[in-house]
Amino acid sequence: MAEPQMGVARTRWTPNCATGVAAKVLETLAVGKPLTAAELTARLGHVEDQQRDNWGWNWNAVKRVLEHLFEEGLVSASSRTDSFERRYTLTARVLPGPGKEAVAPEPDAAAAMDRLIDAAAQAHGIGTVRCFADYFRTPQKDAAVAVRNLVDSGRLQPVTVSGWDRPLYRHVEAKLPRSATGRALLSPFDSLVFERRRLEELFGFHYRIEIYTPEPKRKYGYYVLPFLLRDAIVARVDLKADRAGGRLLARAAHAEPGAPEDTAVELAAELQLMAEWLGLDDVVVSPTGNLAPALAEAVAAR
Repeated sequence: MAEPQMGVARTRWTPNCATGVAAKVLETLAVGKPLTAAELTARLGHVEDQQRDNWGWNWNAVKRVLEHLFEEGLVSASSRTDSFERRYTLTARVLPGPGKEAVAPEPDAAAAMDRLIDAAAQAHGIGTVRCFADYFRTPQKDAAVAVRNLVDSGRLQPVTVSGWDRPLYRHVEAKLPRSATGRALLSPFDSLVFERRRLEELFGFHYRIEIYTPEPKRKYGYYVLPFLLRDAIVARVDLKADRAGGRLLARAAHAEPGAPEDTAVELAAELQLMAEWLGLDDVVVSPTGNLAPALAEAVAAR
């Protein structure tokens, strides 16, 4: 089954209702405090909406209009709630106004694309046109033009990497650390993970999210997070928050070939950190996967 592209355009502008809803949204934000989409929906009351059928999102008319106003620059996020919802307000209330520091003029489309690809390349350090384009979901053809511009300006350098058969580019500000010491459980939608081809080429790690795969056909679990340890992805763990029981459930844990000896200990520490962040009291490891016994022992020892 093809995986949904969660970052691509996913709403539809509906002229038959959008103009009226947009006007009400802008009027409400102009006279009141910043509001979330849910608060705006409640404030505006009933809004006729014939298109509550966006697969995977099911946004109402207010939310769809808000997102378009956000993309057009008419509204901005003044802050976020504890659950990471945007609090929307008029852009004029966020950006400097008359008598304050001037706002830079809007760049043309080509300059804007160059800036986006430059930022994507900085985040990647090294990558292909496809890698850089995927970071902000920009068209690959436009990204390719921007890459050429950045090479000409000295911001990107063509390089070769053993095992990669496509043109690669390194950002001039990319640095190679003497050693990697970090660890992290990676969301399936983390920028390191989302571009699956890059992930496999960099780490030799084949990953597919299986939440849409029928349970009998799943290989690793429902919601599996890759585990990054130092400079490699060494394991994957299927996690679920049992909030009623106050437990973080590791329903399966699998080590990658060649995983270091301290994988279970380091993963146990990261699971404990996640449990604390979620406000859960315990970590419980199920006996599924080749890493599960060592992980259960490491969790019990903490």
